[in-house]
Amino acid sequence: MTATEPDTDVEQTPLSLSTAAARKLSSTTKTPPQMQGITSRWLVRMLPWVNVEAGTYRVNRRLTYAVGDGRITFAFTGADVRVIPQKLAELPLLRGFDDDSALGALADRFVQRQYEPGQVIASTGELAEQVVLIAHGKVNRIGRGEYGDDTVLGILADGEFFGGNALAPDETTWDSTFQAVTPCTVLTLSRRSLREITDQFDHLRAHIDRTRNQPRPPQNKHGEAGIEIASGHSGEPRIPGTYVDYELAPREYELAVAQAVLRVHSRVADLYNQPMNQTEQQLRLTIEALRERQEDELINNREFGLLHNADPRQRIHTRSGPPTPDDLDELLCRRRRSRFFLAHPRTIAAFGRECNRRGIYPQTVELAGRQVHAWRGVPLLPSDKIPISDHGTSSILCLRTGEEDSGVVGLHQTGIPDEYQPGVSVRFMGIDDRAVISYLVSAYVATAVLVPDALGVLEHVEISR
Repeated sequence: MTATEPDTDVEQTPLSLSTAAARKLSSTTKTPPQMQGITSRWLVRMLPWVNVEAGTYRVNRRLTYAVGDGRITFAFTGADVRVIPQKLAELPLLRGFDDDSALGALADRFVQRQYEPGQVIASTGELAEQVVLIAHGKVNRIGRGEYGDDTVLGILADGEFFGGNALAPDETTWDSTFQAVTPCTVLTLSRRSLREITDQFDHLRAHIDRTRNQPRPPQNKHGEAGIEIASGHSGEPRIPGTYVDYELAPREYELAVAQAVLRVHSRVADLYNQPMNQTEQQLRLTIEALRERQEDELINNREFGLLHNADPRQRIHTRSGPPTPDDLDELLCRRRRSRFFLAHPRTIAAFGRECNRRGIYPQTVELAGRQVHAWRGVPLLPSDKIPISDHGTSSILCLRTGEEDSGVVGLHQTGIPDEYQPGVSVRFMGIDDRAVISYLVSAYVATAVLVPDALGVLEHVEISR
């Protein structure tokens, strides 16, 4: 060993205090408790909120005539499908008919059929001898275009139907061709089967005849009661008198509640409250979870959630499956002043793939100090509360917002007793015999669609391709 080489065999004596020993005399630098479940909650942030002081929000509208354009619901038992009898009242000529025995007999006469992609279900010019209910799948309605070629006039999917006028006694022909785009399961009712049922139930035949011959009241293209206006006249013709009729039973929205009981042991609150207030941190995380549940309810609640309250005429389907620029354009054109899209993050990624495939680069816009994706200048915002089905499909929502624009609004109530944050109350419930302190954390929320075209939904969006 030379004089310049270090002596590796001899353990060197520490020259300073080690970090392990120093940490015993030092306090750590801590973060507040973190939570993975916090999302951007764009829907809660973007909705204009209306303070509902009375707890109930009534939406007054012009009188609208029901035209039988709802959705049909089915019961699935394995591979067998049956239409729910009461939902047959969604067919135009059965609107308002409520005899369960007659509707049940009709439901029993529907025949289940399967169609593969490309197969024709009904052809233009043929006799319309049946009503067709689409239980599952997607169907193109094809007609003759302006220049003589075939063009897709519309897309029908789960729960929709065609041939409703085939229930009328007069023979008619199909005005379009209906072709399966995906594997389809449909239920059909022939004119002959209907005739046999009406022979058994005279009041069913009378209802169909009465509905068919009933004059249609004056209305605009949205189904609202017409307002008579004269224009383009000269001289002294009689000016029509008119008035604006209102719905006699407008819809009312009641605030829904989301609640939790927060429990904190008094020993924790007394002894371990520094440097962070344990109760405050527990409340903060509980309220974050409450806000997440609120957004979930705004989207998925069956009473007021956006997915369940979109008008059937504002529900459209993708042309090819994945979300394309064409589909978002179709969604935009159905309403004025669209404020934003709302989609699952995986759906936004699927839209980006379709744009890349076409060599299109969507723009971004600044919103609340952040850069977000946009299409045609309308922000495309993420929300993981929009469900994804087992088949890898989801939905994209498009909203116009605000009372002044007859849009979508959020409903809450501020100034409630023991208010901790706007619309959130924290009430002390006492201390039990185990020295556990309880707090009731409550928030009240709902959403309202003021007119049907304020909300549109692009359904059956494939995101797994």
